[in-house]
Amino acid sequence: MTSEDTVEGGKPTLEAVGALAGVSRATVSRVINGYSTVKPEMVEAVNNAVAQLRYVPNRAARSLVRRRTQMIAMVIPERTAEFFADPYFAEVIQGAAMYASSTDHTLTLLIESDADPEKTRRYLTGGNVDGALILSHHSSVPAYVELADAVPMVFGVRPLEPTARQIHVVDVDNVEAAVTATRHLVERGRTHIATIAGPLDTAAGIDRVQGWRSAISDAGLTPGPLEAGNFTPASGGEAMQRLLDGGERIDAVFAASAQMAAGALEVLRTHSIRIPYDIAVASIDNNYFSTSSTPPLTTVDLDTANKGAVLVKTLQRLIDGEEVAPFTAVPTTLVERQSV
Repeated sequence: MTSEDTVEGGKPTLEAVGALAGVSRATVSRVINGYSTVKPEMVEAVNNAVAQLRYVPNRAARSLVRRRTQMIAMVIPERTAEFFADPYFAEVIQGAAMYASSTDHTLTLLIESDADPEKTRRYLTGGNVDGALILSHHSSVPAYVELADAVPMVFGVRPLEPTARQIHVVDVDNVEAAVTATRHLVERGRTHIATIAGPLDTAAGIDRVQGWRSAISDAGLTPGPLEAGNFTPASGGEAMQRLLDGGERIDAVFAASAQMAAGALEVLRTHSIRIPYDIAVASIDNNYFSTSSTPPLTTVDLDTANKGAVLVKTLQRLIDGEEVAPFTAVPTTLVERQSV
């Protein structure tokens, strides 16, 4: 008998709810715990009785019965300095935390230890959480793919290496996001479009280059030069300088992140290059960097807060044993500003 059977201070019990609803205690328990095997009319009767008696389930007892911790982990396999410098992580975590707050689960954040990465993996498989979200630009991800059979897991980026395991990913379509930004430059009459790519050891970096090339090919144009950065403003500025030093004609730049685009704008201004008249700039990410740059950036909004919510929602479905598609797409939107 669990603590749900007792009466404390006159609080109603499962038996009291069952008596009012005209069903057994076991049926009440199944309804409260969300089982789908109860007839709809019984579910309605139990819910009415719960409301009438103001019955409040004992969450601790429910967790013991169902072997749940009511905890989910968001794992960040990134260096601490990079994590705190990138607004992407903050926005996704905020969306995930806000959604989790409306559920029975509590979200805990784990930044992978540089000294002992296995410590995080031991924690995940030690019965401490009901599931895990893996959020990273890079791919320390394969090490977590191996744990997908041991604990429900959703990834915020597709692993670079093919895997035989069934995994679940929630992300934007990075190819299509890059197509959208580049196509916008083409539609504004730009014909010599370079790119500042993200790291080419990341799925986002690779996919956004593919989208840039695809949009240019569809327009019958020849791709401009490519320089890569690491999603930071400094790397964007350095890549822009290399593009200028290369001497090829450029009338537009697609930058794979707003951070890198902001760095590129700084360099263009130091060379007295007029934006967008001489060179237009479009990017991906709608955050502080895109709104505070001079001029403000035309960019593709990845709706990262919504991505955080969808990550948690998808993980909860896995925890509950539901069928979930391998890939869940988060929609994107083009935001037009003065840089194009």
